[in-house]
Amino acid sequence: MSTIDRSGTFVLGDRSVKRLGYGAMQLAGPGVFGPPKDRNSALAVLREAVASGVNHIDTSDFYGPHVTNQLIREALHPYPEDLVIVTKVGARRGADKSWIHDVSPKNLIDSVHDNLRNLELETLDVVNLRAWGNNGQAPGEEALAEPLTVLIELKRQGLVRHIGLSNVTPKQLAEAQTMTEIVCVQNLYNMVHRDDDDFIDDLARQGIAYAPFFPLGGFTPLQSSVVDTVAAKLQATPMQIALAWLLHRAPNILLIPGTSSVAHLRENLAAAGLNLSDEALKQLDAVASTNAPSVA
Repeated sequence: MSTIDRSGTFVLGDRSVKRLGYGAMQLAGPGVFGPPKDRNSALAVLREAVASGVNHIDTSDFYGPHVTNQLIREALHPYPEDLVIVTKVGARRGADKSWIHDVSPKNLIDSVHDNLRNLELETLDVVNLRAWGNNGQAPGEEALAEPLTVLIELKRQGLVRHIGLSNVTPKQLAEAQTMTEIVCVQNLYNMVHRDDDDFIDDLARQGIAYAPFFPLGGFTPLQSSVVDTVAAKLQATPMQIALAWLLHRAPNILLIPGTSSVAHLRENLAAAGLNLSDEALKQLDAVASTNAPSVA
């Protein structure tokens, strides 16, 4: 059996958070743009998450834009003392719902202030710099020194407590670490997309948190007969198995699955209680890489 504490905690910056958190992106309207279809349901999901013990919420002011942060404030402010809200900067939204990469000093400064205002905070717990790489979905090797310099100055001013990185490579992390402490990395990773296997292990050795985005496959949900079989044996859903596998994968993985449904939220949180046997883990590991073409 895996000896990793699936329902335990990991340090994020200077705070200890539960390993299964919540990602707020899906609270905005279609295309992560505009208001939610049901505002009351969105507020209910946030309140249920915190009531269930979640103390790590991932968001950004370009979700909506502004929508998810305003919902978080309405639902949860004044915030519980143990709640860590992580946001990200490095993009903005076009009127046509497009995602525009923008790490100009003006946009970074405006973004931090937008987050502070919409969340009603004086200091942001963690701000991730979102690198763009291959159209925002795979890391590249662009230099991060200039935008990081802006965030470091905002940190010096007391507006940002900790800095993280998103959509980056080990080389970019090493560059950033010559300039400031990096407390977390947020990259694409799940049972099938496992390019970061070595990266995750190196981050674990450094005590740095890793938050996979699209842990369930994103816009192309994970599908596999192997996952279905393991799920049936444990009387769980395939998505719960995918989350449980991530919790077993490494102790520094912090999950931030998103949903706009209270029922789905409860299902996601229950994944922390699933115990995968060594045999099940071996079967699930085999879903990756060589079997990837057969998985949607």
